[in-house]
Amino acid sequence: MNGMEQEQLPIVAILTIDDDNEYFRGNRENFTDLLMTGKELGFNVYIVTVKDLKLNAKRVIGYNYVPESNVWQQGWFPLPHVIYNRIPLREDEMQPSVNSKIKSILAHPTIRMFNPYFFNKWNLFEWLKKSKTTKPYIPSTRKLTTSASLGKMLNRHAYVYLKPETGKAGMGIMTLRVNQAKTLKFRLKIQDRKGSTSYKSAHISKLWSRIRKQAGQSHYIIQQGISLAAINRRPFDLRVLVQKNQMGEWDITGVGARIAGVLSITTHVPRGGSIDDPEKLLTSIFGEVQASQIMTRARNASLVIARQVERGSGHTLGEMSMDLGVDASGGIWFFEANAKPMKFDEPHIRRCSLERIFQYSTYLAKNSG
Repeated sequence: MNGMEQEQLPIVAILTIDDDNEYFRGNRENFTDLLMTGKELGFNVYIVTVKDLKLNAKRVIGYNYVPESNVWQQGWFPLPHVIYNRIPLREDEMQPSVNSKIKSILAHPTIRMFNPYFFNKWNLFEWLKKSKTTKPYIPSTRKLTTSASLGKMLNRHAYVYLKPETGKAGMGIMTLRVNQAKTLKFRLKIQDRKGSTSYKSAHISKLWSRIRKQAGQSHYIIQQGISLAAINRRPFDLRVLVQKNQMGEWDITGVGARIAGVLSITTHVPRGGSIDDPEKLLTSIFGEVQASQIMTRARNASLVIARQVERGSGHTLGEMSMDLGVDASGGIWFFEANAKPMKFDEPHIRRCSLERIFQYSTYLAKNSG
């Protein structure tokens, strides 16, 4: 495959898991956009489930979208050269049958796959702490194990975040503030489906049992809280989409801003957060010159972070979205990276993001082996 001609494009399969009722699981709208874009660019592209992907077969059962009748059609497709992993949930990916199929794909002599696994928050921070270029962007982070470890962190930081290691879309996040002047000096805020609930306590032991109850079986990290730049008292962060381009190099596809909902701890849009233009927000706070410098620093930070995350993961990655915070003095902080980015609503970012998947797939297929 090394001598692949320019016009001979790789066959691309989008991997998901099967579903008893409707063939396969995952974001149908995203899959449709991917298939339509791939076809426009001349690619043979289809959806395949972990179950149907038989790596020793010449052809596999896959799914194609027929826009005229708005239906998904089952058919036979040639084995892919490149696999784009869009298995929707961490739990799906952790199933033994799914996990062993991913391992087989990674070991396959001719098939290339990118983004084989979801990220774990703790691992991300560990990888980023290892490099002097990315360490400055990392808020102080510890594993949440005992009330003593919590107390130690609160001695250093009067405001902290508690986050599940494997959380998604802001679920299960808590914030904790300490105000020594008050009798009930600890204030815990718990994000739930609709908004957030507050809980006050005078003693760390009571606070600890409330946190444990909330966390359940999930492993949590505790992180220094950063006071983010805010518009009308609503904090915002930057959502950056970083993808590899046709040269196989990390590139910024787009930067959006997400403003926190009135009752929300995080800036996720499903929680009442809203989308805005990052340059506009930053300019209204910092002025044009500093806003432009902050954007440049944020973009540069995203690229060095993406390279270090890939190095740390030990796998081939083709894209990730990340949340970066800007503090009141214009400093940049890294909060989160997602190996299965949700779709960006900004149309120019969306279009470019879809095309890049195929540009990078072409690069991967040409440079395999």
